[in-house]
Amino acid sequence: MSHTAIEIHGLGKRFGAFAAVTDATFGAAAGRVTGFLGPNGAGKTTTLRILLGLMRPSAGTALVHGKPYRDHPHPARLIGAVVDIAGAHPRMTARQHLRTYSALSGLSPARVDAVLEQTGATAFADRRIGAFSTGMRQRLALATALLGDPEILVLDEPSNGLDPAGIVWLRTFLRHFAASGRTVLVSSHVLGEVEQTADDVVLIDRGRVTRTGTLAEIRSSGDSLEDVFLRATHEDATQEATQVRATQEGVSQ
Repeated sequence: MSHTAIEIHGLGKRFGAFAAVTDATFGAAAGRVTGFLGPNGAGKTTTLRILLGLMRPSAGTALVHGKPYRDHPHPARLIGAVVDIAGAHPRMTARQHLRTYSALSGLSPARVDAVLEQTGATAFADRRIGAFSTGMRQRLALATALLGDPEILVLDEPSNGLDPAGIVWLRTFLRHFAASGRTVLVSSHVLGEVEQTADDVVLIDRGRVTRTGTLAEIRSSGDSLEDVFLRATHEDATQEATQVRATQEGVSQ
């Protein structure tokens, strides 16, 4: 039976007057792929950065196995994360980058060749990162996330820059990773692609979680995931506009 590996409850983040995330609550279960879906700027990356301890929340909690990520003794062995593919030094080769990261994180150097092969990056392992395409950078970022042989993968837009074959490879990889009993939380704005990968879905728009459930539940009407999301977005926008008008009318009376 799967358990909830990631728990987000009442999460909020403000930047001055701007609310990037408001009262977000959802979970990601072991043995399943959870798609965290919404348009660019919806609050996905902010939520993931808070989960990974890279940013402090204004409200609420983000827990991994019941406690903040920073409180775990070996975080690199717990979560492998891809939230920024621009972090590797351009003059390093992929292999050098992985060896450096494993040494800094106290991980076994024996994992370097394993993750290069696992992610299909062996062919360009000894090329300088500065000459990489976006797709090659994505594979290197995933290889880096896998160095600790983690229980959980947290990926922010991992299919960006991948060609069609790479997208199919990523989809298959994530399904196998989850099937081994581990956890995948993957954000994307490409709803049609994640629809072919996810078991569970979290829809977020303008910083608010609008729908959560299994993919089957979300699509119970028979519509595509994109149709469900667009309808939910329209309904929420209409309700918000109605509330604003009501407030304005109340103030003017």
